[in-house]
Amino acid sequence: MDDELKKHIVKTGTTTLSIVCKDGIVVAADRRGVFGTSDNQGVSYIAGKDQQKIHEVTPEIIVTIAGTASDTKKIIKLVRAELKLKELRSKSKPTIRQAANLFSTITYQSIRAPSMIPSITHFLLAGYDEEGVYLYDIFPDGFLEEKEDYSVSGSGMSHVNPILDSDYHKNLSIDEGIKLAKKCINASMGRDPGTGAGMDIYVVKKGEIKQIAKQEAVIEFRDKR
Repeated sequence: MDDELKKHIVKTGTTTLSIVCKDGIVVAADRRGVFGTSDNQGVSYIAGKDQQKIHEVTPEIIVTIAGTASDTKKIIKLVRAELKLKELRSKSKPTIRQAANLFSTITYQSIRAPSMIPSITHFLLAGYDEEGVYLYDIFPDGFLEEKEDYSVSGSGMSHVNPILDSDYHKNLSIDEGIKLAKKCINASMGRDPGTGAGMDIYVVKKGEIKQIAKQEAVIEFRDKR
């Protein structure tokens, strides 16, 4: 691929995470978008400070995005359309497992399609159906895994996973999960150049998906003491 073209591909950079709590799932992400370097090894420029990285797929399903921004959004549009067609044909809502499998299949196909710009996408999918509340991790190669504790994607993984490894436990309340998610995003913003600008936090419960935080990170200068 042309080096000049590489430099201007918008990537989400990012830290996204989902935490399974005893009464639901907490989903969080930062809001910074970046341009990658020509060697694909880092960040060359902050492309945006208000990037939405948690997207509604259906009223019962949300996903976080990491990877190349155009590819993540294209796959979400395809999945929305396919799920709607499936609902119209079957006269029933698709299950969360079916939606996750669809994401997995399209991701698998996309990364293997010949292209000047490789399709690199990573999704965390959370949602509810008649059977319960579920979290799935859809890896860039299309591998699909149901998660019963937590999952992280993006360039901030190395900063967030150690926190979750030490602080997570099975009986977290939603409020504790929100507090832990904020701790993780804050830690990643302090060290990862692809993470920043603020955070969004959603809570997924059976019968409800609700945004509970939309916060902007503000730089403030103080006199050094």
